[in-house]
Amino acid sequence: MTPAGERPCYYLVGSTGFPNYGDELVAATWLRHLAAVAPDADVWLDCQEPASAAVLLDGLHPRARFVDTLWRLCRAAPDREPWQIAAWVQRAIRDPGMAPRWVIGVELLARAQVVHLIGGGYITDLWPDRLGLLAGAAAAAARSGGRAVMTGQGLAPATADTEALLRALVERFDVVDVRDRYSLELAGGGAVLSCDDVFLGIAEGLADVVDPTAGAPSYMLCLQADATEVSSSRLAADTLDVLRAWEVAPEQVGVVEGIPGLDREVYALLEHQLPGATFYPFSAVWERGLPLHHDQTWISTRFHFHLLAAAAGARGVAVAVHPDYYTAKHQSLIDLGSGWELRDPISAAGPPHHPSGGGFPADVRRRCGAEKAALARSIYPAPAAAPANGHRPSGAAAGSTAEAVGPRSFWARISRARPEV
Repeated sequence: MTPAGERPCYYLVGSTGFPNYGDELVAATWLRHLAAVAPDADVWLDCQEPASAAVLLDGLHPRARFVDTLWRLCRAAPDREPWQIAAWVQRAIRDPGMAPRWVIGVELLARAQVVHLIGGGYITDLWPDRLGLLAGAAAAAARSGGRAVMTGQGLAPATADTEALLRALVERFDVVDVRDRYSLELAGGGAVLSCDDVFLGIAEGLADVVDPTAGAPSYMLCLQADATEVSSSRLAADTLDVLRAWEVAPEQVGVVEGIPGLDREVYALLEHQLPGATFYPFSAVWERGLPLHHDQTWISTRFHFHLLAAAAGARGVAVAVHPDYYTAKHQSLIDLGSGWELRDPISAAGPPHHPSGGGFPADVRRRCGAEKAALARSIYPAPAAAPANGHRPSGAAAGSTAEAVGPRSFWARISRARPEV
């Protein structure tokens, strides 16, 4: 095994553990990648809820551990104004005595060769205090002499005040990769527009996220009650109008949950109108996979279900429940060729026509995956070539089997461990 002092230290930062299906999948994608290219590295994931993340992402990398140092520093800043938070977090990274409860965590962060803000839309004006994550990552890399990188970021919306701060912090990153054109404009020069980080893990197919044993309903819904400017009752009414206009039978409908509880609220208003519909809770789709099929029609407010369904070849309607936030997210996938219609449930004049086609063209998933793989290689060095005797490098066995790095490996082990009754 590699001695501890010689191991690379990679420090990921993400909005993981809440949980939110998309955020968990982004983290799983990077842990899986690092298990393949750097199984001996010390990998830390700084996230919202490290205890939850440790359970959800268990086994994806043999040396992955979970903390919340940067998230705690953002919450601990004495002033809640974004510029003040960013300044305080940077001072705390340089002088950890300012935050004595987290000195050990700060010192660990300041030793990382790479501080990597993994993808997602969690640093925007909806949560302005999280600009402290950018500030802390940049300050930590400056202390360690390592690299500060961000990938697959969705940074919109931003006000004039926070845009100036955002751009000043982004300029200190060595790699700036964003997933939509609005974020590209906000990030300024040096940023590169690509796509969501999840494409890194689905270039060769969707086997890791699809439940092949599930009966896939003809119509799938994901309707959220958070990060929205549309009331739950308005969203429920609009969705019911669409289903009736399309003459959808209730038993043809499946409802999937991206955030536990929050994606149940709108369905709770609809379920009496949809007897026979099937509900798929977050725990089920994370444990067993999504009931995805190419011949489906989706109505989704959530971005990552739009991405995955379109990658499977499904058609659909993306509902923008927050015009300044979700419009940019969904439009980025439409720009890639998802073929979905973007719908504003407030201003829409009647139900949309039933989609006749959709899903990404066959080459999009592979092309986007190749772009992300090239980006990943620029951040993390490739593994050493196997020796002539065919033996794996030290530590590779733990991270090289499909089960060890599959997103549902934790649940598979638990299922096998259950005693028969």
